[in-house]
Order: sequence, then structure tokens, then C-alpha cells
Amino acid sequence: MKNYKYALMVGLAFLTASPALYAQQLKKAKPGATTTGGQDREYWSNLLYKMASPVILNLANSTLKQNMPVEVPPGQKTDFFKKVTYLEAVGRTMAGVAPWLALPDDDTKEGLLRRKLRAALLKGIANAVDPANPDYLNFRTESQPIVDAAYMAQAFLRAPKALWEPLDAVTKARIAEEFKTLRTRTGAYNNWLLFAGINEAFLMTIGEQPDPARLEFAKRKIQEWYQGDGWYSDGPSLSIDYYNSYVIHPMLVDFFKVLSDKKRIKEEMYETAVKRMVRYSEFSERIIGPDGTYPPMGRSVTYRTAAFQALGQVALMEKLPSEISPAQVRSGLTAVMHRMFDQCDNFDKAGWLVLGFCGSQPGIADGYTSTGSLYMATLGFLPLGLPADNAFWTTPAAEWTAKKAWSGQPFKKDYHVEY
Repeated sequence: MKNYKYALMVGLAFLTASPALYAQQLKKAKPGATTTGGQDREYWSNLLYKMASPVILNLANSTLKQNMPVEVPPGQKTDFFKKVTYLEAVGRTMAGVAPWLALPDDDTKEGLLRRKLRAALLKGIANAVDPANPDYLNFRTESQPIVDAAYMAQAFLRAPKALWEPLDAVTKARIAEEFKTLRTRTGAYNNWLLFAGINEAFLMTIGEQPDPARLEFAKRKIQEWYQGDGWYSDGPSLSIDYYNSYVIHPMLVDFFKVLSDKKRIKEEMYETAVKRMVRYSEFSERIIGPDGTYPPMGRSVTYRTAAFQALGQVALMEKLPSEISPAQVRSGLTAVMHRMFDQCDNFDKAGWLVLGFCGSQPGIADGYTSTGSLYMATLGFLPLGLPADNAFWTTPAAEWTAKKAWSGQPFKKDYHVEY
């Protein structure tokens, strides 16, 4: 990694420049090539750093609002989005990098990047809730902050020792206060109920009194919207899209884990949510095509690799079904990343994500989407929270289900579940 030391120096000097320095490294391995787990991990960690560092390093330097572009769908004005897009970028990025940053420090090249990003994020979090800071983020107006505070909450739940405990007392108190101000608003009657619920669950974990109505409403309605075979509807009617992975399964499992630990629900309810996510993850693994493509269907396809958050979380929890090996999940997701990020120009010249699925395609962005929204893509990298010596990374590459199926090999037939 010839550019590594240079990248680290530039990152410390001017915090938005470093992501571009990883571009050559990210294209070393050819899509579809048989790589080792170590090569895959290096590729994943460099790509996640490239994606997350403009957000985190600028926030640490109090230059996020100054340097982050605000790209919006054609015909939309940026005025509204500037009120919400920065918290979108921060909350979503935090949720994606949290498991990786939770790993212990080491002196590997990856470890040094991880340590740098964690230190910057802790500084950035303090800036984000400091009313005197140029990058003070908006929790207090509009409904959208309910969503992105929830991703921040999820990050704290995923990495409490790395991202919550090191914060100073003033910053912790400010975060609690900002979260409590979210109670002045409501959101959509769909997956948004989970956002309100997990915000309250997070407050409960830090010793604050939660709003019981928000906890109960989220718990009951999401359960009622379960459709079967691992799928939830997103509200009263079913939507064919990736919101089961973007939000519902991972956030419900994390939400129920808190409620279970706090004796607010029976452990069996949490275990059922996990089983349903595991079942859904089987569908996620099967949609990865032999060439690493997957269908650009439904709302919010600009969230890119977030479509595989549920599969990644199941891998991170080491709960993959016996017929799906960690190596085939790693290999399939690596193929997706190579196809999406080596062959599509998804970053602008300064290293920020652009509106689109494969490259710049602003016309496919939904009306609620702006630059900050795109950092949901970091949620596809959760298995980086598994250490480098875990079987997910150490076992030889393996073919995933669609690759087996389309090459005439035996593969596991699918089935239906009742839970």
C-alpha cells in the first residue's frame, strides 16, 4: 500500500482529501477474481474509509457544512435539505462504521486507519451537539432528524465502549437533550415508528426516562406488520423494496435487544425477531447475481450497499444458517462491492457520494433524497466488525447461491417458514 503513509499525512493536514488517495488501491483486485479473505478485508476497509472519511473528518474539523455538497433530485431546491442533510450523513455513517470502530486497536495499516477514524468521530460528535460549533447539527426542527438520530442511536448501541463511553460528560448531556427534543414531532406511519422507538431505547440505556408510548407503539405495530417468511410490510401495505434491510430487520433486532435486556419484553420476542432476520438474509444472499449485480428495485436504490445490511448483521452476529457459509457471504458481497464501486463512478472529485445507483443518476433519486441520505451505503459493511482472524475472513473464497445455480452446480433449494 504505497499511498498509505501519504494518505494518512494528507488526512491529518486537510481532512477531506484522503479518500481519493485510496482509489487505486480499491481497483487492484479484479471483479470476479478469486481473492483471499485478507485481500477482501483490505478492499472492504479501504472502501469504507474512502466512503466515510469525508463525513467524519470534516465533522471533526468543523468543516462538514462548509465542504459537503448538497445534491438534490432534479427540480428540488436545496433550502430544505440543508436543514437535514448533514445529520443524515453523520447518523447513517456512524451506524455503518460502528462495528468496525468497536474493534480493539492494533498497529496494522487497517488498525491505524480505524484508530484515526474513531478519534475523529469522537471529536466530531462533540462538535455536532455544540451550539457554538459551525457544524452543530439540527435535531430540533423538521421530522427528518427523528430518522437520523435513530441511526446515531444505533451506532451508540452497536459500539458503546468505542463511541459512547469515551465522550465527556458535557457532550453526553447535550446528546441526551437533543434526543429528547425529537419528541415534539412525529413521522410517517411506517418504518419511522422504529426510529422513534430506538431513540427512546437508546435514552433508556444511558439512564434517561424513555417515553413508554413511543416504545410500545413501535413494538406493537412492527409486529403487526409481519407478513411471513421473513418479510415485514413497511406500514399497513407491503412495499417491494429493500426497506426490510435498510431499516426494519436490523433496527428491530437492535431495538428488541435493548427491550429484552431491560426486561421490557420477553427474550423469546427478541429471538423470534432474530430468526426472521436470519430468514430474510437468505433472500438477500440469493439476490446477488453471479456477476455481483442485484436488482435496482423499489424506493431508495440510491442507498446502494445498504440493501445488504440485514445479511451483514446476521454475519456479524455469527448466525448465518448452516447452509450459507461465511465465505460465500463474504465472496458475494465483495463481488457486489467490486461491481458497484469499481465499475460505477459513485464519488465526485472531492470524494463525496453522488445521487445514483451506478454512477451519477440524479433522476432516480426519490424526493426525500440528498447527499447526506446516500451514506446509508456504509450499512453494507457491518461484517468488518468481525476481527481479521474470524472465519468470515480466513476461509477460502466460496461461490454464492446464484453463482452455483447459474453454473449448473447443486445448491440448496429454498423453502418457507412459519415463524
